[in-house]
Amino acid sequence: MKQLHLKLLMLTLMATSAILQVYANDGKLIIKHLGDKQSIIHLNASGKYLLLPVEEKSGEAKFYVISNNDVVKTINIHLATDKVDYYVPLDLSLYDLKSLLFNVQQVSDSAICWKTLQLSNTFDTSNSEQYRPLYHFTPLYGWMNDPNGMVYKDGTYHLFYQYNPYGSMWGNMHWGHAVSKDLITWKNLPVAISPDGLGAIFSGSCVVDKDNTAGFGAGAIVAFYTSAGERQTQSMAYSLDDGLTFKKYDRNPILTSTIRDFRDPKVIWHKASNKWIMVLAAGQEIQFYSSTNLKDWVYESNFGEGQGAHTGVWECPDLVEIAIKGTTKTEWVLICNLNPGGIFGGSATQYFVGSFDGKKFINESPSKTKWMDWGKDHYATVTWSNAPQGRNIALAWMSNWDYANNLPTSQYRGAVSIPRELSLYTYEGETYLCSVPVAEMLQLREKSSKRKGFKVNASQQVKQQLHLNNWGAYELELNFKNVDSEMMGFSLQNSKGEEVTMSFNIYDNRFVMDRRNSGKTDFHKTFATSTWAPIHNKGKEYSLRIFVDKSSIEIFDGNEKFVMTNLVFPSEPYNSINFYTKGGSYSVTSFTIYKLGLKN
Repeated sequence: MKQLHLKLLMLTLMATSAILQVYANDGKLIIKHLGDKQSIIHLNASGKYLLLPVEEKSGEAKFYVISNNDVVKTINIHLATDKVDYYVPLDLSLYDLKSLLFNVQQVSDSAICWKTLQLSNTFDTSNSEQYRPLYHFTPLYGWMNDPNGMVYKDGTYHLFYQYNPYGSMWGNMHWGHAVSKDLITWKNLPVAISPDGLGAIFSGSCVVDKDNTAGFGAGAIVAFYTSAGERQTQSMAYSLDDGLTFKKYDRNPILTSTIRDFRDPKVIWHKASNKWIMVLAAGQEIQFYSSTNLKDWVYESNFGEGQGAHTGVWECPDLVEIAIKGTTKTEWVLICNLNPGGIFGGSATQYFVGSFDGKKFINESPSKTKWMDWGKDHYATVTWSNAPQGRNIALAWMSNWDYANNLPTSQYRGAVSIPRELSLYTYEGETYLCSVPVAEMLQLREKSSKRKGFKVNASQQVKQQLHLNNWGAYELELNFKNVDSEMMGFSLQNSKGEEVTMSFNIYDNRFVMDRRNSGKTDFHKTFATSTWAPIHNKGKEYSLRIFVDKSSIEIFDGNEKFVMTNLVFPSEPYNSINFYTKGGSYSVTSFTIYKLGLKN
């Protein structure tokens, strides 16, 4: 009888073991469920990628990559529970396949991911998104936010950025990498800097160490970034192959603090003091440090108390010396990104104009808050280091933390703005920042259609078809001359009744853009909104340069006094423009449409 019971027990255990071990992808993967939402994955075949199925609403799982019995990578990922939203690849070529396995935690045995995991030699990165921009940079897949480490060297512009390769929502922060010869056409490169034992890789900057002050080699590209572990510390890495690969400094971190929000180092060379300067965001202030070797840093001063907007954390600072148009004078501009607390809610970029002596920044207008962009979707703005001909070229993340994780895309999320050339101008005794599209944007113009001027009055609206708008990306140049209108207005429209309205409100002295009926807006309660910019114009003539892409509109004042960036998600492209007025008349003296030379 005992032998019979023992035999039955062994059969039961064998059956249970068989249930706990399953095969996926036609037997290429062996999955062993361990109970308590823990599982192990073994490879039963070779392949370049393990394709991980993602469901964004599912809980976040811990995915450990184990090689030779050591954890070599930890990923936080929303593995699919009920349905697959999209796939992301884990590159297996980086590891020894013979000793590779994966430990997955916080995923139930019944989750659909166990049936949909795939081992593959390819991963499709072709554009499958309705709203992916045509001429704004986006990652091939995954999430991006802040531009990082932007540096120019030997004819190449490097763009690094906050990147999650394992999902289209924020997490797993790496430095993604892309390069360009012209600031317009970008080539995606492999991840530049990955998380390590000190934490995720948050925002930062790069410099070209021409004189080998750090000892890594003359001309080395040196990267500075925030290591985001339990606390935030500053680290560095260096590249001796022009930014293609980086080696982390073996004595990281190079700077620590007891302040919790302590991040985003921007390093510049300050010629007058013959030192490197590091600008850091620390809570709701900016801190300045100096160094002669990029490794050892001395605290100099802080800035911020009682100045600017303070309803959120200060982030992603920059310090740049900029010329005032029409003069030989320069001033220092301290760029400071803020979240939340932007003028239209969520995140935004403020700046301060003043002097910097290598130790302390002094704001010339301590009672004023100045905004760099008057839209809802312009954040984490920083400039290129070592740009040619002394150019000051800025780039921003084109989104807002209010709804960045909710945008109606899935293959990717996040784009950057048009690169912008910076200068300063004065108006009524104040000095302001001027942002214009870089001259390289003219290369995109493929074909133009110039319309004759016309008058707009209260009894006659003027509607024009935008025949060049076949796929939702174009540029408009508009010139207006006011007669006696209280509001010179126009709207971009499509056949679905969706529209974006824009107007010069003369009495309010504001330019307004309203996207409340622009298309898809219901993915977040704060998206359907309008934004406005002050008009620094005392004459009768006004002009605009408007860049429309599949999911964005960037409006540049032709007099170079304001810029406004807003996302839009129309169900079809805006293919007509309607002009109207209130309380009088005005003339559209010039109206040109440019087809941009990009293809789907």
